[in-house]
Amino acid sequence: MSETAKQNTPSAERPRLQDTIRLSAQGFAKVLGDLEARVMQAVWDLGRPASARVVHERVIREHEVALLTVITVLNKLVEKRLLRRHKQDDLLHYEAAWSEEDFRAHAARRVVEGILSFGPAALASSFIDALAEHDPDQLAELERMIHERMQREER
Repeated sequence: MSETAKQNTPSAERPRLQDTIRLSAQGFAKVLGDLEARVMQAVWDLGRPASARVVHERVIREHEVALLTVITVLNKLVEKRLLRRHKQDDLLHYEAAWSEEDFRAHAARRVVEGILSFGPAALASSFIDALAEHDPDQLAELERMIHERMQREER
């Protein structure tokens, strides 16, 4: 989904994310629950519509959890508009409503929008410092992206 398409996506179709960010969590668990993040990852890894049992088999490879718990989480993710559910061969199958890449971009944007409440200058400074510590090579990429965006704005 392109950036323009994401911006034009009606709010009724956007995923519902919690308003809090769990700083100590890793990856998507920052904006989803731990098990929700594991279930989403399993669905993305499968790359096709799958029954709850198939998703459960993926999840329990790394995290012991009951099948009924996974079913509950799958249905919550449908309510949050992250998954779609349909009947196939008399079984409910679940598939991702958003690609992993598109959801990552959406979640990151929501996090950044929340952090902007601290003020744009504080965000920019902190972001550059954190990026320099985490992945210095990305600073050059950030500079390129800034220049590209500025050129588009000038047009």
